[in-house]
Amino acid sequence: MTGTVYTALFLCTGNSARSIMAECALNRHGAGRFHAFSAGSHPKGHVLPETLELLTRLKYDVTDLRSKSWDEFAGPEAPALDFVFTVCDNARGEVCPFWPGQPISAHWGVDDPAACEGQHDQRMKAFKRAYLELESRIKIFASLRLEALDRLSLQNNLDIMGK
Repeated sequence: MTGTVYTALFLCTGNSARSIMAECALNRHGAGRFHAFSAGSHPKGHVLPETLELLTRLKYDVTDLRSKSWDEFAGPEAPALDFVFTVCDNARGEVCPFWPGQPISAHWGVDDPAACEGQHDQRMKAFKRAYLELESRIKIFASLRLEALDRLSLQNNLDIMGK
């Protein structure tokens, strides 16, 4: 390991569920190697209660989680990004801001758990399913020897993980 800490940004439209879960998962599973953030193109302004409930059950600290605009990561004071992932199909199709540093980007689409209608238990199953799908990709990503991969190989790996 080179000692480099990589930064990753997870994007979704509302930044209230999937991107928040991905941020938490990478910060946990990539601790010491990655610093993850999340944002949305049209943030809801709050994290969904089901997201917070699930993450709390999984022993994440949810104190500072918030729904925020991707504009926070496009300005001159923003952290330099190494990776940008879209986790919903809507965000994938949107014109993103210019990300300084030419980060590697990939689409890791996951069904929207907030779209699940039904009783609380059914909704929580949808949120857990989305989390587990993201977490499995993130564990693989966090285990890659990034310093041993050239940009094209890394891009190919990330694209394959998203399928």
